[in-house]
Amino acid sequence: MIKRICAPAGIALFLVLSSLGGNATAKGSENENEKSVSEIQEIVENMTIDEKVGQMLMPDFRNWQKQGEDKATGFTEMNSEVASIIKKYHLGGVILFAENVVDTEQTVRLTDGLQMATPDLPLFITIDQEGGIVTRLQTGTNLPGNMALGAARNGNYAYQTGEIIGKELSSLGINVNFGPSVDVNNNPGNPVIGVRSFSSDPELVSKLGIQTIKGLQNQNMIATTKHFPGHGDTAVDSHYGLPLVSHDKERLRSIELVPFQKAIDAGVDMMMTAHVQFPAFDDTTYISKNDGQEIMVPATLSHKVITGLLREEMGFDGVVVTDALNMKAIADNFGQEEAVVLALKSGVDIALMPAQVNSLQMEKNITSVFHAVKAAVESGELPLSQVNQSVTRILELKVKRGILNPDNTLIDKKIETALQVVGNEEHLKKERKIAEDAITLLKNEDRTLPFKPKKNDKVLVLAPFDDQVESMSRSILELADKKKIKKVQITGMSFSGKSFTVEVAKLIDESDFVLTGSYVVKNDPAVNDGVIDDSIQDSSKWATAFPRAIMNHANKKDKEFVLMSLRNPYDVANFEEAKAVLTVYGFKGYSNGRYRQPNIPAGISTIFGESKPKGTLPVDIPSVTKPSERIYKFGYGLDIKSGRSIKK
Repeated sequence: MIKRICAPAGIALFLVLSSLGGNATAKGSENENEKSVSEIQEIVENMTIDEKVGQMLMPDFRNWQKQGEDKATGFTEMNSEVASIIKKYHLGGVILFAENVVDTEQTVRLTDGLQMATPDLPLFITIDQEGGIVTRLQTGTNLPGNMALGAARNGNYAYQTGEIIGKELSSLGINVNFGPSVDVNNNPGNPVIGVRSFSSDPELVSKLGIQTIKGLQNQNMIATTKHFPGHGDTAVDSHYGLPLVSHDKERLRSIELVPFQKAIDAGVDMMMTAHVQFPAFDDTTYISKNDGQEIMVPATLSHKVITGLLREEMGFDGVVVTDALNMKAIADNFGQEEAVVLALKSGVDIALMPAQVNSLQMEKNITSVFHAVKAAVESGELPLSQVNQSVTRILELKVKRGILNPDNTLIDKKIETALQVVGNEEHLKKERKIAEDAITLLKNEDRTLPFKPKKNDKVLVLAPFDDQVESMSRSILELADKKKIKKVQITGMSFSGKSFTVEVAKLIDESDFVLTGSYVVKNDPAVNDGVIDDSIQDSSKWATAFPRAIMNHANKKDKEFVLMSLRNPYDVANFEEAKAVLTVYGFKGYSNGRYRQPNIPAGISTIFGESKPKGTLPVDIPSVTKPSERIYKFGYGLDIKSGRSIKK
């Protein structure tokens, strides 16, 4: 049925209430759907300019400094100051970060408080919970991440990933997930996407992306594909610079755009833009405010890309949100107010993080942006008809996903439900299974693996960071406690920023087994005459030089050695001399009393024979000494028992 609520601000809200327990997903009759659309249009017509502008702004309150406090700290508890800003600027949504979601009960109370600040027109409450290395919930199920899903080649696992994320976020009062990333990672040197991508193959990215979207949206969670038109073939991180993708239209349509088009066809709710230059679609230039140099317009600010390509050519009529506008690709080259206005003029519906505001003293930043957008509307620079279209899309999506439905559940009941859902045993069991099946064995000469230590054998564990060493060591101890392996003596060491020394060599000499985790974001070893130069032991090159030195010394002393690639699988090209190599696609270790990802424990399980690797590479691995050659091809992976390639 249709229910009318008269808001104090004069907005008549027509809420479509599902007959199925209030879970509004626009499943009513065709006549009801048509009526709700016309009623939303009526709502928009009766809104003030201020109310419309507010719906199109989505700031963060990552940290907050209350009046009388010395500094800003994580915003974890709703307060009247933040509420006043939400109300004053009629904000349509907020984005949460890890600082905001420290535990389950606290998060439920925070989201409930945020919604109470604007009961007549509820908020989009959003978060980047991609799974894998980009997760925000500090008590949730972290999951192995997209490239691990690509290695497992299992659409059902992708669906389960979306389903788990959707259930957990929904129970916390979060209604928008900024995921999945459907960027095609075909640049091994990409510093920002990497394992956040499913694969270098657009068809595999599409298949797994669509299943993740379905898993999310079947939980009534808004899914967001990103970063349109594609951030996978960039060599610059848009958090720190302005990347360029120079391919022609034919190439972009055949690779980068494929997963986005298929996601659109599958009915994805929302699309996030990329701060990346695509001259094939728009070579319009601007003068950078940073250095006065001429730059090409990034996709986020391009009318040709957002309206011409995404809307008109590809047929997307959902909500478009920018990537964070405080990223240096935008912030360094465009003024704060200009960037927001340009983004909205391009056809974007929501400007994400348009201004930093972490205290009432900094409210002037959001005020300045708000007035700039309002002035652009009033002058006709930003057409009112376009604003109306954006606000209509926003409200239609809020109706579709039940966000405008009054949620009268008592706060204690919400907390009770969330505590039963977030990070529960069923979810953790599924994430572990996915992680184990994603492990990819690339090399196992002389049947080095699985390790079979005798009682009190000495195991040396080395990894770049302490939390990774802890995850590896703890996982081995757990196997021993469960009597899966004999009790062993473990020595651990982290090597970030360090150089190989005689003391480290002695640790290897005294060990029976040596496990090393590698974490090379971008391959850059010193190569002379076609070989890696191991004489260079500069601590600035630690990511490659230190684990290579471990490998070389372990080989020299004929130790049982395995190299475990913790992040981007491309880094295994630095360790061709290793006899045993596997990839786990996730680097987060153990800290604050919990595993931050299941990937490292799954790798340890494989190394000691408790689980069998079933993954195959979702990308090609080029050589670092002969970049035109591939040392491991897409689809490669070994069966640990037979030593033969896995066929999928």
